[in-house]
Amino acid sequence: MASRSDAYKAAGVNIDAANDFIGRIKGMVGSTFTKGVVTDIGGFGGLFKLDLTQMEEPVLVAGTDGVGTKLKLAFALDKHDTIGIDLVAMSVNDILVQGAKPLFFLDYFATGKLEVGVAETVLSGIVEGCKMSSCALLGGETAEMPGFYADGEYDLSGFCVGMVDNANIVDGSSITIGDSIIGLASSGVHSNGYSLVRKLYDESGLAADDLLPGTDQKIGEALITPTKIYADAVRNIIREIEVKGMVHVTGGGFYDNLPRILPQQVTAEINFGTWEVLPVFNWMKEQGNLSWPEMLQIFNCGIGYIMVVKGDREEDVINRLNGMDIKSWKIGEITARDGDSEQVNVNF
Repeated sequence: MASRSDAYKAAGVNIDAANDFIGRIKGMVGSTFTKGVVTDIGGFGGLFKLDLTQMEEPVLVAGTDGVGTKLKLAFALDKHDTIGIDLVAMSVNDILVQGAKPLFFLDYFATGKLEVGVAETVLSGIVEGCKMSSCALLGGETAEMPGFYADGEYDLSGFCVGMVDNANIVDGSSITIGDSIIGLASSGVHSNGYSLVRKLYDESGLAADDLLPGTDQKIGEALITPTKIYADAVRNIIREIEVKGMVHVTGGGFYDNLPRILPQQVTAEINFGTWEVLPVFNWMKEQGNLSWPEMLQIFNCGIGYIMVVKGDREEDVINRLNGMDIKSWKIGEITARDGDSEQVNVNF
């Protein structure tokens, strides 16, 4: 007797594999649940009960993102256990900028043919990212779409919701002349600029197991290093110290991201050389024959997150961050803007 799922399976969609996947990940997903979660995995929607007792005027903050063509590198290296951390980081770090506490995350995984082992490995990274962010993996979607993706490839999207008290929203509006710009170290390239990264890697002729020039790290490992999640450290700081503005350094680098929080009358004066530039960025600059302004337009160049604070609080913030194993430096200050000049000026 034919199975009810045979016709769909013949068309390329394996319902049994999907059910097996859900069964295998239930324990992992459940390990991220916080006290606000009131449903189990498998429902049509995830339910989350908000705790409003600590906020006078709660505001929800939502963000969504993917990991771009860094996925292509994961396919090429056959390394899928950290790409999920990247996925969580991109949305969590974005809502963190406005002072939000991450509450829950949802993922979307789509592929041409569901390879349960690969999907489970990807999911393990998402779970790890949620734990690092102290947010619940509330739900997700796994889509098998025959003929839509190349064999062995998949796509990822993520969605994060957080909450902040209206009075504590960080929006940059109070940034003024004399404020200090604090840079928090990145873990590597993070998840932006990978169309260029892959081009440089391909042109270099290096294999994944070859050492990154001048280091004892394999180049494949350097390029696939997951995006740093700043949630715990930043939340720790903003509970006790006024932070006027924050930036997640993503696509567009320094030149496009900093102006998003700056009042029109000020400029961010950045002093290049005040922080540690990771070897992977030096290699890409040399490999691509790029200038530092070009690099800072595309990549984080060692600074993955930025805080703007009063000048008399910079030392306290840096010491606290370093104490939490987040390398940080004063990388610049806020100055008066000259007419309609560019709002980010990097001194080399």
